[in-house]
Amino acid sequence: MKPRRILVTAALPYANGPIHIGHLVEYIQTDIWVRFQKLRGHRCIYICADDTHGTAIMIRARQEGRGEEELITEMQRQHERDFAAFDIQFDNYGSTHSPENRRLCGEIWQSLRAARLIVEDDVTQLYDPQAQTFLADRFVRGTCPRCRSAGQYGDNCQKCGATYRPSDLIDPVSTLSGATPEVRTARHLFVQLNQLHDFLVEWTQSGRHLQEEVANYLKGHFLHEPLRDWDISRPAPYFGFEIPDSPGNYWYVWFDAPIGYLASTQQWCDLHGERLDDWWRSPDTEIHHFIGKDITYFHTLFWPGMLKSSGFNLPTKVHIHGFLTVGGEKMSKSQGTFVMASTYLQHLDPAWLRYYYAAKLGPRLDDLDLNLDEFAAKVNADLVGKVVNLASRTAKFVETSGLSPVYPDDGGLFQQAAAAGELIAEAYENCDYSRAMRLIMELADRANPYVEAAAPWNLKKDPAEADRLRDVCTVALNLFRQLAIYLAPVLPRLAEQTGRLLNDPITAWRQSQIPLTGTPVARFEHLMKRVDPKDVLAMIEDSKPAEAAGQTPQFQDSDQPLRDEPIAETCSIDDFVKVDLRVARVVAAEAVPDARKLLKLTLSLGGDQRRTVFAGIKQAYEPDQLIGRLVVMVANLAPRTMKFGVSEGMVVASGPGGSDVFLLGVDAGAVPGQRVH
Repeated sequence: MKPRRILVTAALPYANGPIHIGHLVEYIQTDIWVRFQKLRGHRCIYICADDTHGTAIMIRARQEGRGEEELITEMQRQHERDFAAFDIQFDNYGSTHSPENRRLCGEIWQSLRAARLIVEDDVTQLYDPQAQTFLADRFVRGTCPRCRSAGQYGDNCQKCGATYRPSDLIDPVSTLSGATPEVRTARHLFVQLNQLHDFLVEWTQSGRHLQEEVANYLKGHFLHEPLRDWDISRPAPYFGFEIPDSPGNYWYVWFDAPIGYLASTQQWCDLHGERLDDWWRSPDTEIHHFIGKDITYFHTLFWPGMLKSSGFNLPTKVHIHGFLTVGGEKMSKSQGTFVMASTYLQHLDPAWLRYYYAAKLGPRLDDLDLNLDEFAAKVNADLVGKVVNLASRTAKFVETSGLSPVYPDDGGLFQQAAAAGELIAEAYENCDYSRAMRLIMELADRANPYVEAAAPWNLKKDPAEADRLRDVCTVALNLFRQLAIYLAPVLPRLAEQTGRLLNDPITAWRQSQIPLTGTPVARFEHLMKRVDPKDVLAMIEDSKPAEAAGQTPQFQDSDQPLRDEPIAETCSIDDFVKVDLRVARVVAAEAVPDARKLLKLTLSLGGDQRRTVFAGIKQAYEPDQLIGRLVVMVANLAPRTMKFGVSEGMVVASGPGGSDVFLLGVDAGAVPGQRVH
């Protein structure tokens, strides 16, 4: 097998907050893949960096009374500390606020200029004269121009569902300073992405670079029509890099963030005496990006366009994963399921989370659910009860004798496990970690009955059985070592412990093919303890805000204060029973291009009955997640004409809004059109 040269990246964590267990899905997934490639003998480097620019960083630094550079330096220290504690091993971890990134941004910018892809246009926005900054939608509140509800966001009314521009708000207020915003116009620079339309269609639809569902999503939502120009600049004040040929304008954070992949690689090259072009402009190098599905658009349209225009390698594969839920729901601070990496580490072993995520991760975009009861049961049953059990029940019996000089007859167990190595490797290669874990545990299920039947603890009692005891333990420890090799990408600490125990460090996948004989066995040390559910509960309790600790979880998230609004006027029971709630199936779902919060749903009420409904759930659900799902709709709500079309009903959901919106659950046995009482 010819060694490959592989460059791997994970999405750059934003420097505005700490790492939490949702972030860790991606970084653990990527670390496993990199460790596997290195075990297989390939040259593979894992590159990452902190994403440090943007308005949010600037505003937080102001609020905390310190400079942006001090803030991002502190956050990077925290990020690197937490990653290291979870055995996530980067070859280089940089920052987008680096001289290497500034230089490469300039190089790519000049390439876009030379390709005549940059145009300018005026953009009208609200401006905070006190904070002296243009305001993104989320930093403006005011009265809805349609229903006159107060305290609404800059682009969407939470009361009536209307969408609008921030400048349409009545009595708008800046949430940064409380000042009344002014309408101002600024010159922005845009990338005419549609000039690359044909290339992007060819690249995304080739079947080689993206998962099939991602390619279909791009084709159905973006590439079926001309691509909009990409607003790539922000006017001062802005924390970032000023555009050299456009003074007073700064590259938007989504321009310089992916270039951070190149800049961090450049830093690694400078440390190791290598050339950037050998990694980013060589046909002999594979480039693999691992990202979450929320940033698909940037990595599959903008980023390939930037690379193509500037002569850099295009990604060989963009591996996209789903989100993390806990107990089937979005992570919640009030319920203690929004767990910071540092909080987890105070209570639980990071190896447990690495294994649980691996057991759940497949090659598709499905969300990954952390069920805390299953978490404890799976770790205890698989890792402690099946894998570590092989060593803990046998190693102590051969501390003085070592392993047998010739590998004993084991009925074919070692060879069966060796033959499974390629199937396990194929699963790792395809990011089908859940299949790899199943295959490995099947081997453990074959090995444990051998030990149980041989009963070395009984052989130990009879001196005449010393040779037999040594042979049984040699087989058991070799089967354990095979499992440790196959699990090494997921459990690097267990692999290190196994290498010390058997005096043979685990460094290559091929070690699983040849049994170890005649080597000394070190004194056995405890390898892994069981999960205590009390520790899991303590972690959840510590993750709750002070006012929610020890209380029954509420729907209202702790960082979203309840609005001081009067209760609506009373209605009679006769009014209430007029509401006709029906089960409906989502047969189509798509984003509304000009609305930040709306999805357009086509609902089936059974037979030929179809309804079109516009729902403000875009921030909580991807369209593909909803297709085929049963929901509850208000079937007799009067149709309402919106600028996007006519909404013929309403889907029922709860939650404070934004990403914390939860569709009402429906029993799997329900049928479309069935009335809900």
